[in-house]
Amino acid sequence: MVFGIYKRGQGKYTRLCSAFATAIIAGLGCWRLYEKLQATDLGLWVETMVPAGLFAVSALLIFWLANKPSVADFMIAAEGEMKKVSWSSKQEIAVSTFIVIAVVIIMAVLLGATDIGFNRFFTWILL
Repeated sequence: MVFGIYKRGQGKYTRLCSAFATAIIAGLGCWRLYEKLQATDLGLWVETMVPAGLFAVSALLIFWLANKPSVADFMIAAEGEMKKVSWSSKQEIAVSTFIVIAVVIIMAVLLGATDIGFNRFFTWILL
């Protein structure tokens, strides 16, 4: 059972999202290959079937990898751990973001003032 679904229903969303993301990357690569092959004089058949065949092989490989027991068990465990995470509330994220932005602005002003001060000091010494 090479192309069976290992532990059906467990880690479903993690495996689906990982497979779709990998398929999108493979699809974009095949699209780029198609564009490159259009610039050659190999003919329409080669220009279209090579990327399509490569994408089909990639899709089978992605499906096989997503259901390989070691990979699937890892994704199942990762999804289980993500369910245990205590996520911050929207208000906590907004406050934390504001604090980070304020600290970055304050540090930029202080470093800028220090830079201008050192620049004027060393210009005064050298002249």
